[in-house]
Amino acid sequence: MSRLSATAFQRLLDSRVSLALALALGNLMPRGVGYLLADWVATHLIAPQRDSPAVRAVRANQWVVNGEKLTSAALDAAVNETLRNTARALFDLYHYLARPEATRRLYVLDEGSQSLLHRPEFAARGLVVAGLHMSAFDLILQSLCRQGMKPLVLTIPNPQGGRRMEFEIRRRSGMNLLPASIPAMRKAVHHLRQGGIVLTGIDRPVESPSLRPRFFGRPSVLPTHHTYLALKADVPIVVMAARHEADGKYHVYTSAPLTMEGHAPRGEELLYNTERILDVAAAFIRQAPHQWSISLPVWPEVMELTL
Repeated sequence: MSRLSATAFQRLLDSRVSLALALALGNLMPRGVGYLLADWVATHLIAPQRDSPAVRAVRANQWVVNGEKLTSAALDAAVNETLRNTARALFDLYHYLARPEATRRLYVLDEGSQSLLHRPEFAARGLVVAGLHMSAFDLILQSLCRQGMKPLVLTIPNPQGGRRMEFEIRRRSGMNLLPASIPAMRKAVHHLRQGGIVLTGIDRPVESPSLRPRFFGRPSVLPTHHTYLALKADVPIVVMAARHEADGKYHVYTSAPLTMEGHAPRGEELLYNTERILDVAAAFIRQAPHQWSISLPVWPEVMELTL
């Protein structure tokens, strides 16, 4: 594809039209048929568009999380599997939106995740939940919120197009959504100091970061806002991720709480603690690297190494 057509392709993927079509197909199709369609779209429509920003980013990200040692052919296979897993998880998200009871049978919570589900909205001490974009995490989070889990969910600022539709879908599921901004961060700190939960993603790249925390051994462009919140409110962080396993179900895992450490050199507490959290996140991703669905470049310089 030319640069222009690659950009147009990316816009199509992110558009309201594409999401509306996915919602309709997900609602109408049986799961088995939906998986076949998801596999075909991932393998034959998306993966071949190697000039598209999303596919290039997945390729670079998969190269790093698989140890920077895959051959070109092995990397192609890893990208294909990642895109298929992402497409299947998206199909499940849209298929089960109107099937809340069936959704509960799709996943298994570990002990830490069950504790979060049953935790009161305000406890003795606040908690930051750091989510990873793995497998069907979005579907499961919506289900947990319908069952009474009440986190304050920090989201990307000013969502547009398909992202705006996703925002409204999440809001209708009962999520307390708060687009990121300086006032939002103040509100989140206050919520934590009251004993509430703030949930936010930690693996979506940010533009022009002031810090570049190391992730899988490389400086990344990942955010530090979750660590800032935990340091400011003096609360711990847990990392939470989902993984599709051999029993056909999504299993949800939550790390032990990480207490923020302030003994790093002055001014470096933010970077030091962010990297501690990312070490835990990396361990989750290594268990199922092809289920990590980030399609933005986490290590921009790697994009040129994996063409």
